[in-house]
Amino acid sequence: MIRNIDKTETALLTAIPILIALAFVLPQWIVNYVQVSLGTGLVALGVMIQMRAGLVSFGQGLYFCIGGYTAGLAGKFFSISDIFVLVLLGIITSLLISGVLGFLLRRYREIFFAMLTLAISMILFGMLSSSEELGSTDGFNLPAATYLGWAPTGEVGRYALYIATVIPVIAIAIMLNRYLRSPMGYVNEAIRENELRVEYLGTSAHQAVHITYMLAAAVSSVGGVLWALSLGHVDPEMTNWTTSGQFVFISILSGTGNIIAPLVGTFLLEILRVYAVEISPNTWQMILGTVMLLIIIFLPKGLWSLINRTRKPSQTSVSPAKTPGE
Repeated sequence: MIRNIDKTETALLTAIPILIALAFVLPQWIVNYVQVSLGTGLVALGVMIQMRAGLVSFGQGLYFCIGGYTAGLAGKFFSISDIFVLVLLGIITSLLISGVLGFLLRRYREIFFAMLTLAISMILFGMLSSSEELGSTDGFNLPAATYLGWAPTGEVGRYALYIATVIPVIAIAIMLNRYLRSPMGYVNEAIRENELRVEYLGTSAHQAVHITYMLAAAVSSVGGVLWALSLGHVDPEMTNWTTSGQFVFISILSGTGNIIAPLVGTFLLEILRVYAVEISPNTWQMILGTVMLLIIIFLPKGLWSLINRTRKPSQTSVSPAKTPGE
């Protein structure tokens, strides 16, 4: 297990103590943005692993919302506030729903897959917006998180929730990195390039897409739970098309070259949005659109391609070429 750790996983493990230490050094508003970004970053990871298979989900907010509302409903109607139980409930709910929907969605590709995921997420948006019991468009608040019976408050409670967000997010990122390096991960890339050839080799492309869709749903639901606990509130906007579009924006902004990219891209987007709103409160969306347009034109593979560009010259100049037998 230790021998199989690559540079990405080493960087992620190193990030855990750094991120925790920064919580005691940086201003509180930056720490809050980091915490929120980690939650939404998991949803962006869900979008990313589907993009590796050539699928673009414009409805990933569905499972982001399912995770948040599962935690909210468990707290509101059953007085459950333990973060471990809430995360587990979010995963189970998302797996059940994605398992059923996957039988439909795994048959479609390209724009058909994107529009179907969007339509399903908007159905949930309409249901939640019209439900007065769940606060309609205003949503409702969540109780403070507890940890196996421990209920910290104040500064201790904030730091505890921050740490309880950092560790699961990094752990999930490492597991997803392992997944992308596994045979199933390589099958997804093969599906993106030539699905018919994958079928000829005896692997079911439909089954691989179904598994990836369910995995992305479970990861996104964890992000929804952590995000909802961080803000203490849920509302139907979590599954609106604008929210789902934001996750696609992050994946395009950061690129799909590495599992770290969407996590960093999510934080950059949050900071960009803050300053865009400050500079131009009425037209801040135009600033985000301009940035996205420039990235698509000059960095079609996302910001992570800048790191790959800096690595390649050093690798080619230092490392000699190897023959296939080495």
